[in-house]
Amino acid sequence: MKYEIIHEEKYQQFTAKLEDDEEGEIAYAKPEEGVLNLTHTFVPEAYRGKGLAQELIATALEYAREHNLKVIASCEAVQKYLKQHPEYQDLIR
Repeated sequence: MKYEIIHEEKYQQFTAKLEDDEEGEIAYAKPEEGVLNLTHTFVPEAYRGKGLAQELIATALEYAREHNLKVIASCEAVQKYLKQHPEYQDLIR
């Protein structure tokens, strides 16, 4: 399933707006110039197991690639995703 994911730079997160005012998100920090630390992924219980976390993570990684950023994966979900998707290994710091 495809979700509309928006980048909320002000809040340092990528957000999927869902039904009933719910949101899924992947949050990040910028610990230094050129580095994006993906710190936290959240998906509401009703949306778990439907691919939303993977879409959020992929969106954040594509953003990092487009902006020539290296990635730190503090979030366990991101660590797991990176192990399963070798095409993003070049982004890991």
